[in-house]
Amino acid sequence: MTEARKVPLLNVANVLTMARMALVPVFLLSLFAAGGFDTTWRLVAFGIFAVASFTDHIDGTLARKHGLITDFGKIADPIADKALTGSALVGLSILDVLPWWITIVIAVREVGVTLLRFWVIRYGVIPASRGGKAKTLLQVIAIGLFLLPHYDVVAVIAWVIMAAALVLTVVTGMDYVLRAFRLKARAGRAVA
Repeated sequence: MTEARKVPLLNVANVLTMARMALVPVFLLSLFAAGGFDTTWRLVAFGIFAVASFTDHIDGTLARKHGLITDFGKIADPIADKALTGSALVGLSILDVLPWWITIVIAVREVGVTLLRFWVIRYGVIPASRGGKAKTLLQVIAIGLFLLPHYDVVAVIAWVIMAAALVLTVVTGMDYVLRAFRLKARAGRAVA
């Protein structure tokens, strides 16, 4: 019988996740520098956000491809994601670039889905859906566009993409609720 390979905690995927977390305060400092509307600082904030968002894609791909999945990564990766997008949404709302209700809708959905996952964890895992992944991608693109200094065309595109992201945010949130209740019901029938 062969022994399972132990994945080191300090691996490239986890380092990228920790780097993304470390970039959050740097991103916020650049977003609010010079009053939050200086073109250079907004471009710096956009660049940091883009790099940090890209690490989210890379760390997961590397972890799966090279067998670097760890319990730390399973917990830290979604926390880093939510810290980055959440801080960007709150920052943009503080600057009155994005209405607070959008930030609140997205935050409520994210917290709700996280709590649902903890609620049903003993029955199984609710994996990310395609819709959930599309929602995240649209949110990241929309946030990135809102971070850019606004020209009329960029603003229109940002609002269209954010509207689509909001629709997916609500729809996938409801889907997670249904999936959580189905998972719990299936587990209840299996026990009975």
